[in-house]
Amino acid sequence: MSALERGFKAWSERTALAFRSELKVNIDAALSPTLLADYLGVQLWTPHQVPGMTSDLLDQLLENDPWGWSATSLQVDGTAIIIFNPRHSKGRQASDVAHELAHIILEHQPATLILSADLEEISMRSFNQKQEDEANCLGWTLLLPRDALMRAKRRRLSTEAIAEQFGVTNSLVSYRINATGIEKQLRAMRRR
Repeated sequence: MSALERGFKAWSERTALAFRSELKVNIDAALSPTLLADYLGVQLWTPHQVPGMTSDLLDQLLENDPWGWSATSLQVDGTAIIIFNPRHSKGRQASDVAHELAHIILEHQPATLILSADLEEISMRSFNQKQEDEANCLGWTLLLPRDALMRAKRRRLSTEAIAEQFGVTNSLVSYRINATGIEKQLRAMRRR
């Protein structure tokens, strides 16, 4: 992850706790991305729900290359919509949707899709690494706030138990534990 602006991680932690408070989600409970999407007025769709989606496109997205994409967000007539990959695990879907919700919360400008008139099958999109890093940070913090992880680690829960408790993947738990420095802090506390 590239360097985030100073204070962004702390802001993400405060924002995650504020959303949990507003939605009445306990610090030790999973934050359902569906609940947060509903609160924000964002519709969640699978490719099957996209109007005009052909069976060829569905086959490509869900059968031929289901691991080549995760989720995307877009605005249609003023309504935010997130299209997510239903072939991913529930934990991965939570991460993918939370990432896209973070883009919406942060009011990021969507990427630009550039279609080549000369090359029928090639398209390119702009990519803003800073926005992606911010969406990862906020999205993952919404799912696993530092305070919640600290409580779980103090109870000596395993990575797998934490992942199950919060409805996320083991790899996201490991990442957040490392990114927050919780293990180091707990080791120092135990040495006292």
